[in-house]
Amino acid sequence: MISDASSLIVADKAALDTVPKLIAHHIQTRPSETAYREKEFGIWQSWTWQEAGEEMRALAMGMMGRGLKAGDHVAIIGRNRPYFYWAMVACQSVGAIPVPIYQDSVASEMAYVLNHCSARFIVAENQEQVDKVLEVQDQLENLEQVIYLDPRGMRKYDHTRLTTYRDIQAEGRANADKISVQMDRIIAKTTGQDACAMLYTSGTTGRPKGVVLSHDNVIKTSQASSEFDHLVAADSVLAYLPMAWVGDFIFSIGQASWCGFCVNCPESTDTMQQDLREIGPTYFFAPPRYFEQVLTTVLIRMEDAGTLKQKIFRHFMDFAAEVGGDMLDGKPVGLLDRLKYALGNLLVYGPLKNTLGLSRVRVGYTAGEAIGPEIFDFYRSLGINLKQLYGQTEASVFITQQPDGEVRSDTVGVPTPGVEIKINEDGEVFYRSPGSFVEYYKNKESTEKTKDKQGWVATGDAGFLEKDSGHLRIIDRAADVGKMKDGALFAPKYVENKLKFYPSILEAVVFGAGKDMCTAFINIDLQAVGNWAERNNIAYSSYQELAGNAHVYQMVQGHINEVNRDIASDEMLSGCQIHRFLILHKELDADDGELTRTRKIRRRVIQDRFKDLIDALYGGKTEIFVKTPVIYEDGTSGSISATLKIEDASVAFVKETAA
Repeated sequence: MISDASSLIVADKAALDTVPKLIAHHIQTRPSETAYREKEFGIWQSWTWQEAGEEMRALAMGMMGRGLKAGDHVAIIGRNRPYFYWAMVACQSVGAIPVPIYQDSVASEMAYVLNHCSARFIVAENQEQVDKVLEVQDQLENLEQVIYLDPRGMRKYDHTRLTTYRDIQAEGRANADKISVQMDRIIAKTTGQDACAMLYTSGTTGRPKGVVLSHDNVIKTSQASSEFDHLVAADSVLAYLPMAWVGDFIFSIGQASWCGFCVNCPESTDTMQQDLREIGPTYFFAPPRYFEQVLTTVLIRMEDAGTLKQKIFRHFMDFAAEVGGDMLDGKPVGLLDRLKYALGNLLVYGPLKNTLGLSRVRVGYTAGEAIGPEIFDFYRSLGINLKQLYGQTEASVFITQQPDGEVRSDTVGVPTPGVEIKINEDGEVFYRSPGSFVEYYKNKESTEKTKDKQGWVATGDAGFLEKDSGHLRIIDRAADVGKMKDGALFAPKYVENKLKFYPSILEAVVFGAGKDMCTAFINIDLQAVGNWAERNNIAYSSYQELAGNAHVYQMVQGHINEVNRDIASDEMLSGCQIHRFLILHKELDADDGELTRTRKIRRRVIQDRFKDLIDALYGGKTEIFVKTPVIYEDGTSGSISATLKIEDASVAFVKETAA
């Protein structure tokens, strides 16, 4: 009987082709198991599948009663909270399309997305988000209703178009007899080919594009990627990355709906690390910068530890670097080494993983940028199964994944099951998969340019497939790869990623296309460099003052010299060595348009904004005065001025290979 019931459930699940149908499946088969958790006011609250389903249904019926219909777009603005994941499923339950928006977007950025998708309804978290909407409401021709979750500060607002989340749910429950059957018909009628969500690209080269993903895109990709890593209902994930980012949507909606694992929401970004320790997820994703910053914090703390503790830490970490990766990959390791590693786990590795909140991680991923080999190997040496993946919004995230036992820092893995990859003659990577997006909303020209009639999608990245292993290696953005004046290959991201391997360098922007040498802008990491300055009795009162310090310049210069020596050994990219550099007087900022909301460089914006600095780097100047307009956190405008020093770096000798 157990076998028959299990087969029946699997068979039914295979026919569930939309997210609401998958949610209904979990409600029917495991109603009392925990589906969502959220920490609020320091206390974790939980919802079972049955309870979460009731919340979703009430909201869906309430919005339907207010006039929401199939095909409408609903903007979701707020931090990771169960209520907003429920709102997305509620929209899908009536055939509407959720459009999550980055919560840190300024009003003008929101206005573009809200107008582009013609949002009739907005679900916002609090007064801050409502204020941004109201600031641009005159530009929003289609807006009819703003539903807000947190009522604090909202009492004296004009509620003509404002309604609380709870009131909408109450209306849904009150009108259930009239609406429930109609909504069930819509859920049954909706298929995998219908739109599941619209997610906007980061907009590195222009306006963000609305990527339409179908239920088939999301579910089939979630199924393939979950089965690849053996994800199951017993797993759990911490949902802390922006809901507008496709990764969070796939992890917290797609894979969570397919597998049925628990989605945990931290109280805030400030408490994320503490909440991570308390939850101890088994499945975890973070961008390289997160792992770099955490490692920086660990090393800074060790600098302040006692001599004995430092020696124990360094001894066992050096040993872990030798055997930890092999043990994780299941390779043969001697008995004595295993015993020593077990001792290291007792004294160092275990407590460190517990402090980081990664003790229970069974599968960990990083993506978005290249991660430093030393950083990558550090985490794997601790026994954390950290892997790399390669993906895009247009692919429903997953293009490649790293199989267990084949994890390397220099590749992004093999094609995810169901994905095909090819490299064109220019070196650009193309893929075809069940997760390939439907279209760019209201942008037929870009859709046809990116996705051909055979379903092949252009990634815009340059790379190659290794013949022996089948692993994909990414070199750079195809549009950024160019030639220097002497014809040598120019790949800026390759160099920038090497520079960002150093904890003291937060960001780097390299120039050189069409030039006779490469130059660079550097952003220092205030936490890492600030701690270094304090340990070395270097006084400073601001980021700008620290960035201009002569000792800091010497440190950064040393890092660049090391990178140059490393690059010199690469025959193909040796021309990308940095000759001159400066340290910027301000951090590159998304509010100033220099970065995307996912912290990707907007290269063209930076080139236009700091043209005088680039000219100074190539003009032989040793310093330059600059005054830069900025937007502060409260939305007000101002400017920052400074005299920046320009320094030379040591260019390494390139050995000529024998003919």
